[in-house]
Amino acid sequence: MRRMIRYFLLFEAAAFVAASLIHAGAFVSGYEHSKTRTAESVIALALFAAAPWTWIRPQSARSAGLLGQGFALFATLVGVFTIAVGVGPRAVPD
Repeated sequence: MRRMIRYFLLFEAAAFVAASLIHAGAFVSGYEHSKTRTAESVIALALFAAAPWTWIRPQSARSAGLLGQGFALFATLVGVFTIAVGVGPRAVPD
């Protein structure tokens, strides 16, 4: 179970890094948004920080996973809210 938590945290972090790079214009131009890029980078860092915690303190792997994913969920919901009210990026993929 600890291994699955680690892999899932790393997969999620990689997904947020990819989204951050897209919003930085690294892959495709036209979707640049600096605030979104920053938010996705912070979420990725939080998930990357939770992953090694599962190796450092294996008995708290479940708690590290829940905290990392909980933060990512909260921050993502804040991002969805900003898009809904018109503050965030308005591109179709967003």
